[in-house]
Amino acid sequence: MTQKTKLQQAFESGKFVVSAEIGPPKGTQIDEMLHHIDALKNRVDALNVTDNQSSVMRLSSLAVCKLIREQGGEPILQMTCRDRNRLALQSDLLSASVLGINNVLCLTGDYITIGDHKEAKPVFDIDSVQLIRAVRDLEKGRDIAGNELQGSPKFFVGAVVTPEADPIEPQLLKFEKKVKVGTDFFQTQAIYEIDNFKKFMQYARQFKTRIMAGIVLLVSAGMARYMNQNVPGIFVPQGLIDEMASAPKGKALEKGIEIAGRMIRQLKEEKICDGVHIMAIGKEGVIPDIIRAAGLNGSR
Repeated sequence: MTQKTKLQQAFESGKFVVSAEIGPPKGTQIDEMLHHIDALKNRVDALNVTDNQSSVMRLSSLAVCKLIREQGGEPILQMTCRDRNRLALQSDLLSASVLGINNVLCLTGDYITIGDHKEAKPVFDIDSVQLIRAVRDLEKGRDIAGNELQGSPKFFVGAVVTPEADPIEPQLLKFEKKVKVGTDFFQTQAIYEIDNFKKFMQYARQFKTRIMAGIVLLVSAGMARYMNQNVPGIFVPQGLIDEMASAPKGKALEKGIEIAGRMIRQLKEEKICDGVHIMAIGKEGVIPDIIRAAGLNGSR
């Protein structure tokens, strides 16, 4: 019988699960990233490694997940459908399994036009729902084309959902499709309006899956305004923008950490969801501060 991943065990234990995001570097200089992995591996239940996030070419998610395992952490392999066709996606999934990486987060992926290689050709051979289905087919011992495998992998499968999408209906339809094809857990896009998130959770609780609220660290009022204007599916309430703007000069980051900690504490104490996924986006070094601000046990 295949052993359950540590992330799966954490969910099944009933604990409030915490994951954090690791952004691979654009290059081979990995010292800072390794430092972040070492600082976080015992403070969170899993480390999610982005896959050419925002269509910017970086070190691969698979390579970093292997490094996390070597350092004693629990990796979540992020896979987008933007850069690879179904052959490459399935090949990487089998490779991940052989390397002992058995948590996977399936995404369709950001558009090429927002990244640093605008001349690149997007693939999108399949979408995230089809990728999840492909993972489940591989587990059954066959590939997408129906060919038999010599040995099959076993994965704990995640996907994403955007509770703040407007209109929300297309997101809910895709959420249901992802549940039906076999998604074990969801990480959400950034949420800042908890009362609105509660409404989404009332809907989501009718399905047998786990939900981790996405927490993106605010570093300035300007960042909050930018996301409201330019990032679909993210809404930062004016009250939080004003709170960030009121921070003394040089103290905005501290205020952002305080806000993130406060939100996580509320989500946990009110048992709104099953955990949180912390995204510091270039500020991974302050994630332990966010965890402390949330009043969470620093050792997982």
